[in-house]
Amino acid sequence: MNLSHHPGIQVREGIAVEIDDTIAVESRFRLYLNDQLFSEMIASDDQLKELGAGFVVCEGLADEIDSVEVRGTDIRVTAKLQGPMDKEIRSSGCIGVKNPPGKVHSALSLEKDDIYRITREIETDLWRKTGGVHCSVLFHGGELVAKSSDVGRHNTVDKVIGYAILHGIDRSSCIVGCTGRQPAGMVGKCAHAGVPVIVSRAASTDQGIAAADVAGITLICFSRGPRFTVYTHPERIRDLYRRSGDDTT
Repeated sequence: MNLSHHPGIQVREGIAVEIDDTIAVESRFRLYLNDQLFSEMIASDDQLKELGAGFVVCEGLADEIDSVEVRGTDIRVTAKLQGPMDKEIRSSGCIGVKNPPGKVHSALSLEKDDIYRITREIETDLWRKTGGVHCSVLFHGGELVAKSSDVGRHNTVDKVIGYAILHGIDRSSCIVGCTGRQPAGMVGKCAHAGVPVIVSRAASTDQGIAAADVAGITLICFSRGPRFTVYTHPERIRDLYRRSGDDTT
């Protein structure tokens, strides 16, 4: 990801110091779907194939993609389309598609320690350096398989799920961890992709919780340090009510 540097005056405890600060760069891209311009996108300039593939599936435009190609600032995706293509503006200001997701079917289960481990991986060096990017991670089989940083929280989810799409990973066995808030549009991305668990460091909204409940997604928010809040489908967390030191036999 490209970064820039900009001078600033930082004040700490009343003392002003001139600094050279590291700043996240936002870029503009055009998304073409089956050779038709679908939308312009503001994003960070890496993992662009993953972004295109993930966006198409996460917005419910297709279940899978046939190909994705990046030509300069153009992201060109081909896919067999399904459902409506009516666009809407989401709470983050990004373009989404009005396409209610179906139910997520998955036999995945996890334990509290898995949630703690996922949460620790969500932060990245870029997040710590700039404070201007969001991060998402993708876990499969208990292992970290993809990580993304981007100026848009929605883009990070598209990118890690796009990685799963491009690498043939079973999305019903995946967990997405994210720094970003979870309104209905964000939850819907995982629902369209068939991802059964979301772990977020941030809050949800009432409609985000409702969407997760209907879709069959386990939505875990405020996951920071030793705490987290489970809003929907807690049955996937095998030891949710077990206290440390309890006999597991």
